[in-house]
Amino acid sequence: MSATLSTLLAAFLKIGWVALIFNEVRGAVMAVPVLYAMYMAGGSWMALWIGFCSLVGIALSVVVPLIAAKKIQKFADAKLLKAA
Repeated sequence: MSATLSTLLAAFLKIGWVALIFNEVRGAVMAVPVLYAMYMAGGSWMALWIGFCSLVGIALSVVVPLIAAKKIQKFADAKLLKAA
């Protein structure tokens, strides 16, 4: 049963890497309007702060899934080695 679970998790993670690549592209696409708005606002402190906060939020939405995927991969590998 644990081998089936590990195999399922491994397959899920391989599919997940494709989703993470799309997440990276989504992050880049979301950052462009923020940078353009900061440029059009003339670089005021408020525009820079709002832009910084937006970019940090976008970065977190891209980085956190990468970290979670690595932790799940380690868990799946540990279960697979334990079963063998």
